[in-house]
Amino acid sequence: MWAVIRLIRAIWLFGRIFSSYILQLTLQRVLGQKRMKARWAKVHRSNAKRMYKGFVRLRGVYIKLGQILSIMGSFLPKAYGEELEGLQDEVPHRPYQEIRKAIIKALGKDPKELFKEFNTTAIAAASLGQVHQATTHEGDKVAVKILYPNVATIIKIDLRVLSWALRVYRWFVPIRQIERVHEQLKDMLERETDLAHEAECLVRMSANFDNDPDVLFPEVYPELSCATVLTMSFMDGKKISNSEEILAMDLSPDDVAEKLVQVFYKQLFFDRFFHADPHPGNFFVQRGPEGQVRIVVLDLGSASNVSEALVHGMLDILSGVMTGQDDLVVKGIEGMGFLAEDGDQELLEKAVRMYFEKLMSLDIKDFSKISPDIAKKLQDPNFKRDQLRELMKSVEYPQDWFFVERAVVILFGLSAQLAPTLNTVRVGFPYIMQVFADRNAAKAKAKAAEQALQEDESPEGNSSSPQATV
Repeated sequence: MWAVIRLIRAIWLFGRIFSSYILQLTLQRVLGQKRMKARWAKVHRSNAKRMYKGFVRLRGVYIKLGQILSIMGSFLPKAYGEELEGLQDEVPHRPYQEIRKAIIKALGKDPKELFKEFNTTAIAAASLGQVHQATTHEGDKVAVKILYPNVATIIKIDLRVLSWALRVYRWFVPIRQIERVHEQLKDMLERETDLAHEAECLVRMSANFDNDPDVLFPEVYPELSCATVLTMSFMDGKKISNSEEILAMDLSPDDVAEKLVQVFYKQLFFDRFFHADPHPGNFFVQRGPEGQVRIVVLDLGSASNVSEALVHGMLDILSGVMTGQDDLVVKGIEGMGFLAEDGDQELLEKAVRMYFEKLMSLDIKDFSKISPDIAKKLQDPNFKRDQLRELMKSVEYPQDWFFVERAVVILFGLSAQLAPTLNTVRVGFPYIMQVFADRNAAKAKAKAAEQALQEDESPEGNSSSPQATV
């Protein structure tokens, strides 16, 4: 019964939002585009607030969806980003008896039998599960993550509604492959509700940082873990977004932000395996034995691989930004897969060059406080409405970009909060240059191999030719 009620509430929420847009379009046809232009902003704002309140009430998957939509500024009106930004991926703790039953079902024993001590009050809670502190029979302090019962059923219902909502959304914003948002959200939720997968990600990413003692990961306890329960070593530290506590440890928030960005660049460009949900609750800060910054990395359920096409496209864009070459930026955008197969390439290139020219003309010193004037310059596309619509038809949502975009926006937003004047491009420069060097070396090696092959196949270099046989 609860599933039916949840389904009805979600359909009612999206139905009201889409109905208001249908009414707006109808009025525009009757009264004309000019007279209705000012009303569009009010409709967007009203619906964004309606969505925020609805997501808070529905919780679960919708809280996570709201966070994702709040950063997809290129696909939603500005009002949605501003209103949904307030969503926090935290919910009230579930009762201990509910968690106890989930552990017994998963591991076959009561928590009091499995552990020497088990704190019945959760130390953290989110939309899909919660974490309890415990002590093993060997005396190890651990954190036990438990998925909520029926979470798979809730996700199935919610994704069905979202699939319907995205199909309707395409009537208003004709973006190609927008369904990939739904596909990749589904993929992310499937991974985040498989704690055995998260355990594998912890082991893999920890191995990637074996040579860096200042990046720490929890250790997995396999005998106390399964697909719905994950037991890890308990990691101490201060929440990374708490600048006061960082300063109290005699550490600099700027140094913390720099270390965090370095970790991300390594994950993205070298390891090609990155933390796809880098919100503040997933990082702690410790002071090392020599006073250095140490980053504790948590919650790797949505960790993702990044494709060669996206990496090389991002490198071209960064190279273009650093050298002021708009051709490289255009090449990167197209290489990443943003141009639809039958899209207007000339129009997309024109839009990219116009935006790039504006970006190069701006002087942004504080990345957390962009003035309204600068923001307005960046947002104004200088396109007519029919051109904008044609531009949207030419844009495709690239495969796997969902995770990269989400991670980049969240992490660099956190970095700007910690260190407003930190130039993240400068921090990443050594990493980017190394990747450029590796890429150029690989190209040179491939070219040399191709030339050698051509020489071997030529008459002069072919050992099987009649002349060589004689």
